Amino acid sequence: QVQLVESGGGLVQAGGSLRLSCAASGRTFSSYYMGWFRQAPGKEREFVAAISRSGGTTYYADSIKGRFTISRDNAKNTVYLQMNSLKPEDTAVYYCAASTRSYGDYQYWGQGTQVTVSS
Repeated sequence: QVQLVESGGGLVQAGGSLRLSCAASGRTFSSYYMGWFRQAPGKEREFVAAISRSGGTTYYADSIKGRFTISRDNAKNTVYLQMNSLKPEDTAVYYCAASTRSYGDYQYWGQGTQVTVSS
C-alpha cells in the first residue's frame, strides 16, 4: 500500500504559476505509474497528466498541453506538476494517483489540493 500526500495548491492570478507536489510513502515509488487528475465544482474528475515509472514517458490532456509539465524524482519519492499560464478554468481540486498496473488503472489516490485561479 502507498500513501499519497499532495501539496502546493493555493490561490494565484490568471497567468501565474504553481508547482504541485505529491509525496509517496510505502512500497518502492519507482514501481508506480503516476498521474494527476482534477475535479472542478459540479464536474466529473478529469485526467490531467501521467508519467511512466522511469519518468521517460509523459502524457497530457489536450486542455493543459504546453502549459503543464509532469515530472518525478524517484530518489525523493515525489511526483510534481508544474503549472504555468494558469487560467480560471484550471480552478479545481488536484489529485495525484498511483498504479502498479497501468496508466488507466489507478489504485491509490491522495486527498487532493485546491488550486484557485482568479481572473
